[in-house]
Amino acid sequence: MISKAFNNIENQTRRVQQFFKLESAGGIVLIFAAALAMIMANTGLATFYDHLIHTKVGVYFGEFDFSKQLLHWINDGLMAIFFFLVGLEIKRELLGGQLSSKENAILPALAAIGGMAVPALVYVFINRDHPELLHGWAIPSATDIAFALGILSLLGKRAPISLKVLLTAIAVIDDLGAVIIIALFYTDGLSMQALGAASVFIAMLAAMNRLGVRRGAAYVLVGVFLWLAVLKSGVHATLAGVITALFIPYRKPDGSKDSKNLIAEMEHALHPWVAFMIMPVFAFANAGVSLSGVSFSDLLNPLPLGIMAGLIIGKQTGIFFTIYAAVKTGLSPMPKNTTWFQIYALSALCGIGFTMSLFIGTLAFSDPSFMAPVRLGVLGGSIISAITGYLLIRLTCKNKT
Repeated sequence: MISKAFNNIENQTRRVQQFFKLESAGGIVLIFAAALAMIMANTGLATFYDHLIHTKVGVYFGEFDFSKQLLHWINDGLMAIFFFLVGLEIKRELLGGQLSSKENAILPALAAIGGMAVPALVYVFINRDHPELLHGWAIPSATDIAFALGILSLLGKRAPISLKVLLTAIAVIDDLGAVIIIALFYTDGLSMQALGAASVFIAMLAAMNRLGVRRGAAYVLVGVFLWLAVLKSGVHATLAGVITALFIPYRKPDGSKDSKNLIAEMEHALHPWVAFMIMPVFAFANAGVSLSGVSFSDLLNPLPLGIMAGLIIGKQTGIFFTIYAAVKTGLSPMPKNTTWFQIYALSALCGIGFTMSLFIGTLAFSDPSFMAPVRLGVLGGSIISAITGYLLIRLTCKNKT
């Protein structure tokens, strides 16, 4: 019994280490993809870059025309796969991971709520006199887990594992909050016919779950039809990925643990594709902003300034003071082997919004003229947060050999 318990602990530790290694490496690839987009958008390759991401790709059959620009396929299609993985991670963490117990979940849950609410308030305060910009209030509320863990990986063993676990838990709840925000606040022009079709496919997923279907391909097939229905409904298509993931079985129909662990299998299969292809492709397609004619004063315009201030100031204050209040009031214990300086450094690192912030920015403003200042704000806030978090953790964490 003792040896079996030790083996289980060892296996769980190995899975956590593999997860961090994959996320960190993916974050580094993400950085290079974003840098490449910036280089192309500001050199002689700018015309090629713009033509590439706006090239129409689709299926044509007689009068049937299902085509979109490559940028839209990436944002609506590939990102649905990303959100499917997010849904799998959320379900696993809630049912059997770091968030499955109240003791483990309360601190990251409170921190994530503070880290989403305060940046939004900062953004709204800065843009209070510009009602046309208030729709972007959620842009600085997101944390990019891959980018943040990529920065932590550069520090090697300096960063304690407890900081990585806390960062991951905050980011998972942050992703859940982002999904809810997208569903509630960035949906318009609903098609009741398409929503009716979507409800049929959701009912099929629920029935498959209740009947104990254990074939991942069956859920993916229904999920594809659900994506098509949601795409036409007015609700953002990426939510189909989350909905499909939430019906993937975690336990057997009788409530016992599923030895096959379909969620873990699908996560393991998808993680490399998301980390090393989907997210870098999204970053490449959305981070390319021309800096031609851009001056420092442009960063002080309400839209980019609101995003940057939300990511830099809002994230730090929202997360740090929420954690501080939770620990001091006894709601949650202090994370093991950490100091308040390290918690503050982590809070700064959470200001890296990048992928999700850019994504919400594309939903908040349909007018292309808004995208350049959105990207400037997201890139500026994320870069400053990354540098600040890196330096603070490097200064506050001792080097371990």
